[in-house]
Amino acid sequence: MSFLIAGLGNVGDEYSGTRHNIGFDVVDNLAQKAGATFALDRHAYFATYRSRGKNIYLIKPTTFMNLSGKAVRYWMTELKIQQQNLLVVLDDLAIPFGSIRLRGKGADGGHNGLKDIDATLGNGNYARLRFGIGSNYPKGAQVHFVLGKWNNEEQKQLPELLQKSADAATAFMFEGLERAMTKFNK
Repeated sequence: MSFLIAGLGNVGDEYSGTRHNIGFDVVDNLAQKAGATFALDRHAYFATYRSRGKNIYLIKPTTFMNLSGKAVRYWMTELKIQQQNLLVVLDDLAIPFGSIRLRGKGADGGHNGLKDIDATLGNGNYARLRFGIGSNYPKGAQVHFVLGKWNNEEQKQLPELLQKSADAATAFMFEGLERAMTKFNK
């Protein structure tokens, strides 16, 4: 069995370490723990490893957030990944910082990366792991907040939260969606 974990973000140094790139950070964490390394490939940075008899494929799309669907569809097709074995990892303003939510399907919630994936795949019937970035910003400053760097307090908590998110992705693959949701959606 094979799984595709797509971490959403934007390529380029100016986006590194921003709230919007948390999807990249989570798949980086998975790769690091497995000893896998990313290489630039078609529409994405790509890494792969095997664990407990399963093929795990990780991508960080190079298409920029708003065109993430192109990379996701390409790799699903290339690797013959079933939609139920896709997990998309992304930031979410509607969830408080420090919380994560795993769902089997759903709406895009205004997230442009998910909007594009939904449009490209023709539906929203795939798992997503939403990493809460909170909404602690003044009116009209949403873009600046999302594309901004983590504050000092958030920075301190980040390693633990990245590990928790990587653990949730691992549970999705090895324990199934329902058990992973029960375990991590608190």
